[in-house]
Amino acid sequence: MATPITMPALSPTMEEGTLTKWLVKEGDSVEPGDVIAEIETDKATMEVEAVDPGVIRKLLVPEGTEGVKVNAPIAELSTEGDDEDADADAEKPKEQSSEKAKDKSADARKDPPKQSEKPKAPAKAPPSGVSDGKRVKASPLARRIASQKGVDLKSLTGSGPHGRIIKADVEGASGSSGEGKPPPRGEVSLIEPALLDDRVYPPDSYDITPLDGVQKVTARRLTQSFMQVPHFPLTIDLEIDRLLAARKAMNESAEGRVKVSVNDMLIKAAALALIEEPDANASFTDNGIARHKGAHVSVAVAIEGGLITPVVRDAHRKGLAQIATEMKDLAARARERKLKPQEYMGGTFSISNLGMFGIKSFASIINPPEGMILSVGAGSQRPVVRDGQLAIATVMSVTLTCDHRVVDGATGARWLEHFKQFVETPEAMLL
Repeated sequence: MATPITMPALSPTMEEGTLTKWLVKEGDSVEPGDVIAEIETDKATMEVEAVDPGVIRKLLVPEGTEGVKVNAPIAELSTEGDDEDADADAEKPKEQSSEKAKDKSADARKDPPKQSEKPKAPAKAPPSGVSDGKRVKASPLARRIASQKGVDLKSLTGSGPHGRIIKADVEGASGSSGEGKPPPRGEVSLIEPALLDDRVYPPDSYDITPLDGVQKVTARRLTQSFMQVPHFPLTIDLEIDRLLAARKAMNESAEGRVKVSVNDMLIKAAALALIEEPDANASFTDNGIARHKGAHVSVAVAIEGGLITPVVRDAHRKGLAQIATEMKDLAARARERKLKPQEYMGGTFSISNLGMFGIKSFASIINPPEGMILSVGAGSQRPVVRDGQLAIATVMSVTLTCDHRVVDGATGARWLEHFKQFVETPEAMLL
């Protein structure tokens, strides 16, 4: 028999993926290590390699199929000896059928059917929209309207292709028990699915763009984080004139070999502050507080349809030039969705910088299991008071969001003190 090729788990958190593209076709020969498909996970698009040699007998999952569960068969591979076994297996049913036919013929001669026995009535066929009593074949729009009207899709007969239930079938049906209807005006339901009320937004007044893997995982994880993690924010202002001057001097001396950004310097400062305040470099677990030995800084990178957080590992041990080079490479491959799982997992702290968009101050949602995330705003010239005198300085506001189960207010404040020192006196990062 054929050897199944299954959907691989390309990251520890992967539960399902999208089979983006087949790179082989039925009948192709493959060797171990040959790339056979592209799979879109929750964070990236990755290549799948063949494990065994053989011939692709059948592709079970079409290109573009979403929600393919890990370990579900996606193709069949014929290995050496499979064809002979298959031929032998194919002959067996014929022989068995012949024997059964003979047995039936003999039985018919021995025991003719009794006249009193009536043939059983055929089972009533289910509505055409029902597939084998399991999943109802219906368009997404029809499902949404049915949920809003409280219509049981199993009771409908579909007029679409292959009996699929479409919008017109649902609109012509009446609601039953009222289940699934939107809550009355003025009331809020916390268990209703995220559907738009067609009394406010007619179905033909907008278009639905399906969620991709990144958006689904981001929505689920951030909702869980916001509801389950007790957040609290701490905000301070930093004077960054010396940091900007140091960055300019470094880039001029590098003569184009490398270009250090403000964000690169903040990554280094954050990592050093985590080492100075190890109680802040921690994660909450059911077994206790996990205090990390290395400062692995996750950096939010905007990609099409969402964001991803590639990790600069052991950033406290790396120079600014190395951090700048790594971040440039990680960000580029993140936007192409070419990161490996180990390149966007395992961070102990996060930085999200919206300063380039002119955002002055904001607070981010914690990225579990990390215990803190730093939100960086835009630097701008602001009035400051020095020794009782009014002066102008380039000031940047940052907000540290903490998981109170791990980092209390005093610990977070101490971390910010260390971070402030490294930012406002950047030469301290060289010591």
